[in-house]
Amino acid sequence: MLSANDIHKKYGPVEVLKGVDVTINSGEIVSIVGPSGSGKSTLLHILGTLDKADRGEVFLNKENITRLHGNKLAGFRNKHIGFVFQFHHLLPEFSALENVCIPGWLTSRNKNEVKQKAEELLRTLGLSHRLENKPSQLSGGEQQRVAVARALINNPDIVFADEPTGNLDTANAKELHSLFFDLRKEFSQTFLIVTHNEELAQLSDRTLTMKDGKII
Repeated sequence: MLSANDIHKKYGPVEVLKGVDVTINSGEIVSIVGPSGSGKSTLLHILGTLDKADRGEVFLNKENITRLHGNKLAGFRNKHIGFVFQFHHLLPEFSALENVCIPGWLTSRNKNEVKQKAEELLRTLGLSHRLENKPSQLSGGEQQRVAVARALINNPDIVFADEPTGNLDTANAKELHSLFFDLRKEFSQTFLIVTHNEELAQLSDRTLTMKDGKII
């Protein structure tokens, strides 16, 4: 479903990725682990089209996304890829429901249809009583669940999560772990997760370990 071949990336003189190959199958939950500075987040951002590799190719459902640019790339990303980050990046002036709707409203989908889907997702994630609350009125765990709902609004092929539990306490982190597996069961959702959380990594279908810019 997702494959990357010979991914290289430098920032100035520092070689961050040194020829990485990755394959993720549909419906898998895969974690990437390794020490800080090993290239985990850089790889995730390249696979998610947020950054460009210096060399190598990335395919999603057989489409070479390294060849997409500008509006075509942005449109592809919004339609096929979801993101969850350590810091939720919710827009503070909008409600939970509106934050979830925004990626859907950027497509050509009917606005009411998007809103209905957002409400369903927030109900599934236990936030039906928080639809109109703004991020400042939500707990950290609730904000992260809103971010997960936002990542799912366009029915993405894959969700990339970069340290999704890094800003949560132990109880909320465990809830989020369970949530990923519930979403896989309910929607056959695919996840690729960069994490330092050993429990989450051990629960995953596969764990990829990075060191010095390579998968070992």
